[in-house]
Amino acid sequence: MASERIRLEDLDQEKSLKHEDYRKLLKNHQLELLNAQLILRERKRSVIVVVEGPDAAGKGGGIKRLTERLDPRIVRVHAIVKPTPEEFERHYLWRFWTKLLPHGQIAVFDRSWYGRVLVERVEKFCTQPEWMRAYEEINTFERQLSDDGVIFVKLFLQITKDEQLSRFKRREDDPYKHWKISEEDWRNRRHWNEHNQAAEDMFEKTSTDLAPWTVLPANYKWYARVKMVEAVAKRVSKALEI
Repeated sequence: MASERIRLEDLDQEKSLKHEDYRKLLKNHQLELLNAQLILRERKRSVIVVVEGPDAAGKGGGIKRLTERLDPRIVRVHAIVKPTPEEFERHYLWRFWTKLLPHGQIAVFDRSWYGRVLVERVEKFCTQPEWMRAYEEINTFERQLSDDGVIFVKLFLQITKDEQLSRFKRREDDPYKHWKISEEDWRNRRHWNEHNQAAEDMFEKTSTDLAPWTVLPANYKWYARVKMVEAVAKRVSKALEI
């Protein structure tokens, strides 16, 4: 487990990149990840990338840059929303087992099973005993998959509350992005401190040697996108020993 508690408010949100550096670094890390992807199948390994963070943190844009240069035949992106009635009647991990891919492929989760200890905890969609025991359930779930050859990369993108407000307002004013903002986003924002507390508890209890968390400051999108791709490429390359 992680030995030092991560404090989201302590992140350096001033980290940025010039456009020319952004383009160069992004291309280099995308190529590194593509080369690693080509080796996955012969090594009988697969990759699960978990992307979490507050609303408007840039998860979707980062995932686009993460996957846009990969072989689309062996990568899948799962955008996780609230459970269907069928899923709701089962254990919360059931719907994620059904999305796991064969060896040699990459699955990216835009939100994930960590909803149990994040939004479900904060919004009281589950009971306290349910989310408290979920930490060990999730660690066991990830350990089982790691033992089967899965490489985990868990990314948390964090922005400041002021930056989130700015992005919310831009979305409301942009007809091409208006669909990205909803009353649910504003409701979640009212519980900003509770969401941060839940995230910090999650890092402390579920960052393991097999599946560590990488927390990225994301006020500057170019910086966050490059660091997302770099984190995945480096971890997969290291796991494959290439």
